[in-house]
Amino acid sequence: MKRILVTGGAGFIGSHLCERLLNDGNQIICLDNFFTGRPRNVEHLIQNPDFELVEHDVILPYTKEVDEVYNLACPASPVHYQFNAIKTAKTNFLGAMNMLGLAKKFNARILQASTSEVYGDPNLHPQPEEYWGNVNPVGFRSCYDEGKRCAETLFMDYYRQHNVRIKIIRIFNTYGPKMLPNDGRVVSNFIVQALKGDDLTIFGSGNQTRSFQYVDDLVEGMVRTMNTPEYFTGPINLGNPVEFTMLQLAQKVIDLTGTSSKLIFKPLPSDDPKQRQPDISLARKMLKGWEPAIQLEQGLRQTINYFENELKAGRL
Repeated sequence: MKRILVTGGAGFIGSHLCERLLNDGNQIICLDNFFTGRPRNVEHLIQNPDFELVEHDVILPYTKEVDEVYNLACPASPVHYQFNAIKTAKTNFLGAMNMLGLAKKFNARILQASTSEVYGDPNLHPQPEEYWGNVNPVGFRSCYDEGKRCAETLFMDYYRQHNVRIKIIRIFNTYGPKMLPNDGRVVSNFIVQALKGDDLTIFGSGNQTRSFQYVDDLVEGMVRTMNTPEYFTGPINLGNPVEFTMLQLAQKVIDLTGTSSKLIFKPLPSDDPKQRQPDISLARKMLKGWEPAIQLEQGLRQTINYFENELKAGRL
């Protein structure tokens, strides 16, 4: 049994990760300041004696002896990370520094949840880990994009200077149950709009593409990455390489929900990438053949079912 700290553990991805690690027989400390995380995401775990929920902001130091750290703490959708851009940048930098200090103190392995946003609006398609990206350092998204890039730098410097046992993953678009209904992400936006009978909002022409990864596939990739050999630090892409346009995604949601919703078009937000698709060759090699197993239609059905229950419970 390992004692594992998950920062941002009550969030969308963090709550799924906590459940998986607990089911694997570990002791879990779930750390969250509840800005975007929700206690009810992990309420079914609280009665387990091997699970501890702690309200804490990673901008402040936290010390408890652990064997592993998964650092997920940071709002991850534009509507939330732009709400307080300075706080987002501080969460990325100070949060990473505090967790790296903890890992150094206790010789713990530590995994940084970075993002495909480090590639910006890419000039190379699909994006391999060697690509340095095309990021606007002074735009509205920079608090997140550059914050995550700076966190990766800190991780590598702690590895080179202090031999901290690090892992860096770059998460591509991920969806599934427990997404926030108001987070501005396209999958949750489309599903909530469809279930409410509202028109689906397309930004730009709808021909921009994304690749969508179901949350269970991501969690599997995260756990496998943490367990890779000591010499492997990453970064490593975790995402689904199958690409869809926003128009294709909207039509799938319309078909699966049976809604009569129409499409409406609005201007594309600043610095919104036109393409985003991971090259997962390294993940296939290093993670024992890992690749996404849940395809879009199956994952959408499960996500729609979750939001239907939320709607019935009056939470949408």
